[in-house]
Amino acid sequence: MDELELRGRWNEFKGKAKQTHGNLTDDDVKWEEGKDDEFYGRMQTKLGKTKDEVVSWIRSLGTGRD
Repeated sequence: MDELELRGRWNEFKGKAKQTHGNLTDDDVKWEEGKDDEFYGRMQTKLGKTKDEVVSWIRSLGTGRD
């Protein structure tokens, strides 16, 4: 999944993300244009994962794998 597809389906993904990790808030999953590093930093902190792990996890949301 490329970044454009991810951004286009983000509302769907953030719902899945919040279901999978109940401690995520709307602010945690907010993705703003030009603030990718900030987003990944929030997710790394909240999930205790590396950036690569966060990216893989987000990609897995699109395939139905957790």
